[in-house]
Amino acid sequence: MKQAILNLESLACPSCLTKIETAVKTTEGVAADSVKVYFNASKVKLAFDDSLLSIEEVKKNIESMGYQVEKTKVKEN
Repeated sequence: MKQAILNLESLACPSCLTKIETAVKTTEGVAADSVKVYFNASKVKLAFDDSLLSIEEVKKNIESMGYQVEKTKVKEN
């Protein structure tokens, strides 16, 4: 498993947090219990299995909902 932090452009409302969190948690390869979206910091933290999923796929998923990912940081767990 790898850990990732994605910095987003500022989130407009708390419902944005819920929308992103639900979409990322249900993505195959993401450890659902690891997903945390921080509204005030505009960040998403998660753990994912890089043999099933790339962080680029997670990023594309978030961006397909209309949110901009500004920066991505990935590290080994």
